[in-house]
Amino acid sequence: MKKALAVSSALLLGISLTLTACGSGGNNSSNGETGSKNTGSNASSAPSGKIDELTIAFPSASPKDLQLVEDAINKITEQKIQARVHFMPISGGEWVQQTNLMLTSNEKLDLMFVSGALYNSMVTKEQLVPLDELLDKDGEGIKSAVGDYLNAAKVNNKIYAIPTVRDMASDYGITMRKDLVDKYNIDTGAVKTLDDLGNVLKTIKDGEGFAPLIPSSPGQTYLDNYLFYDRLGDGIGVLPGYDNGLKVVNLYETQEYKELLTRLRDWYQQGYIMKDSATTKTTPWELIKSNKGFAYFAGMKPGFAEQESQAAGTPLVGVELLPAVAMTSTVTGAMWGVPVNTKLEDKAVQFLNLMYSDKDIVNLLDWGIEGTHYVKSQGEENVIEYPSGVDATTTGYNMPLGWMFGNQFLSYVMKGNDPTVWAKTEEFNKAAKRSKALGFGFDPTPVKTEYAAVSNVITQYEMPLETGSVDPEKVLPEFISKLKAAGIDKIIAEKQKQLDAWAQTNSAQ
Repeated sequence: MKKALAVSSALLLGISLTLTACGSGGNNSSNGETGSKNTGSNASSAPSGKIDELTIAFPSASPKDLQLVEDAINKITEQKIQARVHFMPISGGEWVQQTNLMLTSNEKLDLMFVSGALYNSMVTKEQLVPLDELLDKDGEGIKSAVGDYLNAAKVNNKIYAIPTVRDMASDYGITMRKDLVDKYNIDTGAVKTLDDLGNVLKTIKDGEGFAPLIPSSPGQTYLDNYLFYDRLGDGIGVLPGYDNGLKVVNLYETQEYKELLTRLRDWYQQGYIMKDSATTKTTPWELIKSNKGFAYFAGMKPGFAEQESQAAGTPLVGVELLPAVAMTSTVTGAMWGVPVNTKLEDKAVQFLNLMYSDKDIVNLLDWGIEGTHYVKSQGEENVIEYPSGVDATTTGYNMPLGWMFGNQFLSYVMKGNDPTVWAKTEEFNKAAKRSKALGFGFDPTPVKTEYAAVSNVITQYEMPLETGSVDPEKVLPEFISKLKAAGIDKIIAEKQKQLDAWAQTNSAQ
């Protein structure tokens, strides 16, 4: 189903673009104090005996100087955990197929990136090693960095993968062009509701002549980044208000959903929404650069506006419409696991522990080698910049995937970004509301026939409805009728059953 695969699609199609959950890179000063400290129990000051080699796979292009970075990391790991690492970047488009082949053929693989969208399936297929005992033995740095968000990764009360430390929550809002905000004296602080936003869109439409609201990305609807509910993984059965007494409901039958569709239809007819929103292949940044767009909905976090401004090539401002919330999907979107193929599970967790606790390892992974790929910015602690004559397009190591590599709070900040972004992100995580179902993962296997049928119906109707392209008064009842015929009620009943069992298990702990 389209939404169930949202994380995977982003992984496969844009691994180095908008999925850079905190792509500016940086270091939280509160964590920087212990940056180079290895908190693994098996750390050693000098190598002795056999040096093991770990094969580590992650989705990315392979930068030219990856071997240089690998060698630099190995100088540290040989000393600290008596192991060397061999990185295996795999292109996003081949990631799922190639890793599945490695797992099924028992090819050497000791540590791998795990997408939240595929996590439960991998556990069900017994492709990942349970990590609880290994974490107690060698994962002090991991547990300290991730904190109680680690519980969100539990499946059947066991941990099979570790969420990376980044933004663990998301607040939903609107991103707007600053030049037009300034031109029309729009008070962003007064934009708090969709009614307020509608007035802004009218101002831009009347003044500029083009449809101001554009999709967040090709293939996304206007409601994909306006979540007033916990999707419980896939959106087929949701938890309104992130709580609802843990009662699962059919989103498409709720009054809130109908009202949102009615609003979008009105905006569409008023010319506030781009007419080809349902079919466009153009990114929001391209539309903004060509003066064909003003604003788009987004899941946001500290530093988001700066990140999007860089991508768009023009200053943008963000306005929160829904407060920050942490759900299973926001926590488990990027994780690391130990595949069952490994014969070195202890060493794999020891290296993983360094990825969450060792500042030198983190910044080698994120930025490369100091003096070659970056230099410290004078007078600014934990801020870096490219060396003279080098930029993002010419550096030999451009892999800005700090959200992926363990603990992003230990990462430097590239000059031009907020140097306190990680301190702000840490506070953002702590302050975020937590869904009552945080940690729950749905297994659709018992209703796989109905699941496939319902997914097909959603694919047919959701995009036109959620872009305002069709009249919900006529089309929504038809959509709901076909969902019921396809078996959505059976899926929701199964999800409720699993959620009840999960809640009972967790309340007993």
